Amino acid sequence: MTTEWQYDTARPLLAGSADLLVWLDFPFVRVTLPRLVRRTIRRRWSREELWNGNTEAPLWTVLTEREHIVRWAIRSRRNYTAAVPLLIHEYPDLIVVRLRSQQEADGWLSGPLAAAVGASGAVAPDEQRKPLPCPDDC
Repeated sequence: MTTEWQYDTARPLLAGSADLLVWLDFPFVRVTLPRLVRRTIRRRWSREELWNGNTEAPLWTVLTEREHIVRWAIRSRRNYTAAVPLLIHEYPDLIVVRLRSQQEADGWLSGPLAAAVGASGAVAPDEQRKPLPCPDDC
């Protein structure tokens, strides 16, 4: 879905109009946190523009700013573990694909998703490409 998924008020609107929810439920300490830290450092180091001219704050702010992205991620990491099952109960027609590792995600992208896209006619079989591997910071 989109980054708006994090907002409680947006979640029902998104779920109500979605056909499918892909839940990337990767291990936080081994996968998600290291990716977030690497991405944050890279963006700060390169002064990459995030949106509307914003850039990552100085790295030391992880120690001083409660809403720093790394601190926010640590604090909110378990939110979806409870939110998604509630959503499944409220929207029984919403298909949820829960992927718990990069290997599961790669397998789903190249297997069931690729087959479904090919079967729907959305992409001609000769135009289908193998999914690109997820970079370390995705």
